[in-house]
Amino acid sequence: MAEFDDHKDDGALRTIGEVAKATGIKTHVLRYWEQQFPSLKPLKRSGGRRYYRAEDVALVERIDRLVNREGYTLKGAKAALRGAPEAESAPVVQAQPPAGTDAILPRLKAIRDDLKAALSA
Repeated sequence: MAEFDDHKDDGALRTIGEVAKATGIKTHVLRYWEQQFPSLKPLKRSGGRRYYRAEDVALVERIDRLVNREGYTLKGAKAALRGAPEAESAPVVQAQPPAGTDAILPRLKAIRDDLKAALSA
């Protein structure tokens, strides 16, 4: 959870600069996320000044976790926030080679070794 050192109440409104400082996310990224994530809607006052509520800060932290720590794309993070099925929104991580590559791997390694020998000759 974001640590604010401004001596305000936990539920107080925060400026974009305060949120950026507490979360370590640059202000231009926060503004971009506002465009990409419809649910991220901080209050805007005169002159376009943004004020983040506690729930906005929590959403920023969740987006940050999904995108920067769990490897989601923005599209995947949007789906995860909407509660889409896990298979659609999960980050693309391939833990094992595709099925059927067991027979191919020795041949590919042999080709690699032949190329390496040719290059060093």
